[in-house]
Amino acid sequence: MTPTAALSLDRGRILDRFARIRKRTRALFDVLDDSVYYERPIALRNPVVFYEGHLPAFAVNTLIKKGLGRPGVDDHFERIFERGIDPATEASAVARGNPAWPSRAAVRAYAAEAERVIADAIGGADLERDDRPLLRDAQALWTILEHEEMHQETLAYMWHELPVTDKHKPALYTTLPPTRGAAVRPARARIPGGTVTLGTGAEAPFAWDNERPAHTVGVDPFSIDVHDVTNAEYLEFVEAGGYRDQRWWRPDDWAWVVEQRIAHPHFWARADEQWLWRAMFERIPLPGSWPVYVTFAEAAAFARWRGQRLPTEAEYHRAAFGANSESSNCAHPTSEYPNLELGTRNLERQLVWGDAMPERVPGNFDFRRWDPQPVGIAPEGASAFGVHDLVGNGWEWTSTPFGPFAGFEPMASYPEYSADFFDDEHFVLKGASPFTARELVRRGFRNWFRPRYPYVYATFRCARSIEGSAPSGPEN
Repeated sequence: MTPTAALSLDRGRILDRFARIRKRTRALFDVLDDSVYYERPIALRNPVVFYEGHLPAFAVNTLIKKGLGRPGVDDHFERIFERGIDPATEASAVARGNPAWPSRAAVRAYAAEAERVIADAIGGADLERDDRPLLRDAQALWTILEHEEMHQETLAYMWHELPVTDKHKPALYTTLPPTRGAAVRPARARIPGGTVTLGTGAEAPFAWDNERPAHTVGVDPFSIDVHDVTNAEYLEFVEAGGYRDQRWWRPDDWAWVVEQRIAHPHFWARADEQWLWRAMFERIPLPGSWPVYVTFAEAAAFARWRGQRLPTEAEYHRAAFGANSESSNCAHPTSEYPNLELGTRNLERQLVWGDAMPERVPGNFDFRRWDPQPVGIAPEGASAFGVHDLVGNGWEWTSTPFGPFAGFEPMASYPEYSADFFDDEHFVLKGASPFTARELVRRGFRNWFRPRYPYVYATFRCARSIEGSAPSGPEN
């Protein structure tokens, strides 16, 4: 598979990517029963109908109207479906077109015509021009492609909130994979200090504004879990009374636990004295070997209970992409500190496992599954330091508040994309979930969410400073 950076304006490849994106979006909507089309699976977000209209409308508004200066497809639809939201309260979740949403037939007809117009533009329009800010380096084109790929994950976690009776399970899909996974031994990798590159460099054809400019920072030595915290490990925290003990929680997080009566992760359920996992299409006995999906608040509380902390964004980068010369082909850890003495030559990989994306992705991402899989069963995706699942199977919480890098400039095609969330109320996540497209898997990509937003496919691992070294970024 050719990396995104090499695609440039190969129109054939871009048209193929656009067609695959649209096919995947249609398949996601086809999973739902028609009866829920105007429902809100998550109260803080718009109803289903909005998203089927929003994706083509955003592309038309961004590329066709603002970028190319051409007429749109339907001004009314391009107004009511203009922008999604990340609301703080349910009241702010009421969108401009609500409640007079169009029929599903009308939305799909609009989407089909928008798709035709966009494909025509990709095939022949002047998409890369220095005299138009939105077209400089073909920014509007890359924006609409990645925007839809990111929204596909939003759709997935929204669908997850609907009753299983409102969804059509794809033929031949098995919730529990053939390899169930044995319990892994808790292990830690010692990561030597070094420098890391945060963000995406100018050589890449596209990056979101919060990824620019790329820059290097130093990271002190630390240790980190080889595997994400599993459901079985997190159950120990639950059964030890972790949700009833204020010591482990930040003040605002403890208030949330008390007010919302939070007693376990959102993806768990309790029935007949048994813990269950709320999978996409059924409820199953809690798979102990799967990564636990939790909020930042819950992840940070567990880490404190364990006497550790969450890694910073820079530490994630070091564990994921670092490759000192002596460790470039190091074996997987077999003891708590397998890499105690390493050389100081500093290298970085483009991806966790190397510098290229293979045809079959080395982890649980790119829509391989609708649910997680056991931790540690994709060793081909391990980092040079032997840390597993850093990409795929769930986004990774870090302790770093989402904010701009020095020299940040809002992007012309979507100026509010990042800047609206530089509020110290969101935290950076790295990696990928089962629903992250391969094209979004790049070293500098940053995700972010509020600390108590429970719906995201987000897991975590614990870190610890060593040799008296201070962490390289903010802690909580």
